[in-house]
Amino acid sequence: MPEKSRPTPRRPARRARLTLAAASLLLLQAAPMARADSAGDTISLTPLGSHATGQFDEGSAEIVVFDPATSHAFVVNNGAAAIDVIDFSNPSRPVQANRLSVAAYGKAPNSVALHGGIMAVAVEAPAKNERGKVVFFTTSGEFLKSVTVGYLPDMLTFTPDGRTLLVANEGEPMDDYSFDPEGSVSIIDLSGGITGLDQKSVREAGFAHLTAAGLDGSTRIFGPEGTVAQNLEPEYIAVSPDSRTAWVTLQENNALAHIDIAGARITNVTGLGFKDYSRPGNGIDASDKDDGISIATYPVLGMYQPDSIAAFSAGGKIYLITANEGDARDYEKTGGYSEETRVAKLTLDPAAFPDAAKLQEKSVLGRLKVTTANGDTDGDGDYDALYSYGARSFAIWGADGELVYDSGDALERLSAQHLPGGFNSDNDENGSFDSRSDDKGPEPEALAVGEAHGRSLAFVGLERTGGIVVVDIGDPRRPEILSYINTRDFEGDPKAGTAGDLGPEGIAFVAAGDSPTGSPLIIVANEVSGTTTAYEVTAGRPRQVGQR
Repeated sequence: MPEKSRPTPRRPARRARLTLAAASLLLLQAAPMARADSAGDTISLTPLGSHATGQFDEGSAEIVVFDPATSHAFVVNNGAAAIDVIDFSNPSRPVQANRLSVAAYGKAPNSVALHGGIMAVAVEAPAKNERGKVVFFTTSGEFLKSVTVGYLPDMLTFTPDGRTLLVANEGEPMDDYSFDPEGSVSIIDLSGGITGLDQKSVREAGFAHLTAAGLDGSTRIFGPEGTVAQNLEPEYIAVSPDSRTAWVTLQENNALAHIDIAGARITNVTGLGFKDYSRPGNGIDASDKDDGISIATYPVLGMYQPDSIAAFSAGGKIYLITANEGDARDYEKTGGYSEETRVAKLTLDPAAFPDAAKLQEKSVLGRLKVTTANGDTDGDGDYDALYSYGARSFAIWGADGELVYDSGDALERLSAQHLPGGFNSDNDENGSFDSRSDDKGPEPEALAVGEAHGRSLAFVGLERTGGIVVVDIGDPRRPEILSYINTRDFEGDPKAGTAGDLGPEGIAFVAAGDSPTGSPLIIVANEVSGTTTAYEVTAGRPRQVGQR
């Protein structure tokens, strides 16, 4: 049987309560995992102020970028089909300065990016069988140009030199799979400026030249019949500091695409392999019916399936960091394909799982969601291996896609230690302790990197449990968790807007030289609560709000 951590009561009498005003007092210091052993040697986050849309669970604060010239944050408000412009010149009292509708260009915005006073917005089409657009504006909201890109533009980013805009076109199928477009990356040449931009400036880097036989075995090509190009779904992009190379996560496919930007071509697709949850340090809480916190090792493999990705340099080399959220293709409710099931519903191979009956109990592995697309290795109808979604971790990779470091079970243990009453909660309901353990746990999704206080840092947002983890990535092979803060109120009412920040979806890092306060900041967009919150990146313990 798996080795289990000490059980925690299912419903602690006093649940963690955290409001924005008190958040700095309840910083959760991850001392056992940190190099620093004194408050002065660590890095923490001090919450400053928050803007609320008043929209609950409508995707009203998804992706955020910051403009140093105006001290404005530009936030994707998918529910309103708009970009909300929030003035953070006083981060303790942010106010909405404008709302820029993009409804005239498509269904809704999915991403926003800034460079040199130009704003680019990815807008999906009304239907999945129509191509989307990228629309360009000034930061004051003046329309400049629009171009057509691929199917379902999901994320976009400028190269550091500003000469190119890259767009990840996810190419999701229609719900009934009657149409499955090809995923691609649009590469938009901006070297001639916005005035010279037209449809000829857009090149498409696709996957039509790839075959399933030529891909790594951990790259998932699955579902109803279709080509490799139809199957691969670009999610998020990172770009090298020299603007020559890009890497794109293919989340559902558990893979990473490498792009030659100048050549506008996919040079390689690397499978990311699988995480072995039977190894010490890789435990998970796999059940929402086990009456407590039970992080254990099991004979299960985790598909990394990263969402966000960022590139950074260390020791003269480029590394990639990913937030390994996980995602399933699940269109069952709309009459389409679904790969999702629970371990209890599978027939397990008796040789691979001699203790199958015990493992399939609901308090052990029976409730865990796994895929039917992987695991029947010999094709005899029973499952020889179990594959679950995501890795419940952040990971660091080499530029070639080689795994350098994975955080193991540190993120689940962090919340178990410091927020036991909110462990693996859902993000739209309080009193939902342990409810996501059978799914993807805390779901690391939001991600940003930056230099602050002489350290190379990553900021990782946990979409379900909530909160931001601060990590020192100066040594990519030995990154260290420095602190964790959660501005969620577990005793509030999410629908009434009294539960604080819920569902961190996007993070923007603001360097000290670009900050309105002169101190480094992060700005976090929280999808479920519709709030956008600024934090100061503080050397040592967090300040009391109002102190300098």
